[in-house]
Amino acid sequence: MNIFRLVADLMHLASILILLLKIQSSQSCVGISFKSQILYTVVFLTRYLDLFMKFFSVYNTCMKLFFIVTSVYILYLMRIKYKASYDPGLDTFRYEFLVAGAAIFGVMFSYDYTPVEVLWSFSIWLESVAIMPQLYMLQQTGEAETITTHYIFALGAYRALYLANWLYRYCTENHVDWIAWVAGLIQTALYSDFFYIYYTKVLKGKKFELSE
Repeated sequence: MNIFRLVADLMHLASILILLLKIQSSQSCVGISFKSQILYTVVFLTRYLDLFMKFFSVYNTCMKLFFIVTSVYILYLMRIKYKASYDPGLDTFRYEFLVAGAAIFGVMFSYDYTPVEVLWSFSIWLESVAIMPQLYMLQQTGEAETITTHYIFALGAYRALYLANWLYRYCTENHVDWIAWVAGLIQTALYSDFFYIYYTKVLKGKKFELSE
């Protein structure tokens, strides 16, 4: 554990709490991509299979359980409790291609060809592109509520901080994990335009819009 990973984990936690606050306070799922939330749920379920095989620490276990439980709960809120507020006509990204691509990369690039390792690799590649339906939805609508942009920013910051964590570990421990590094770079790059707009508009008190 180092400061970069700790802050990254806190940003990840914050992103989920912000999303839950947005949904519960407004009693609405407007502006949230159900498809992205499905992908994140798949990511957590396939990555954290080691919960049933090995104990690392209380912190590690609690974090994994938190992400699994909250991701499933968010799907419940969007699909059942606040279903009427969700507009599938705006959430049209073909996420099947993302799953297929992640599956192919998960099989092609895995450190060990056991079911757990292949699924772990699959989850890493899938997480790198899971935000795409949400970003595409933003492009379709052209604008978003401020709290929704805070959620996306926190999610992107979490991944950017993990890049710093990996660099730190490489310098101090000579730790190498090229699968996570490449996927992390891809994921951070996907947020680049969003980060710029977030900085130039939201942080300056302006309405988040993708076009003038």
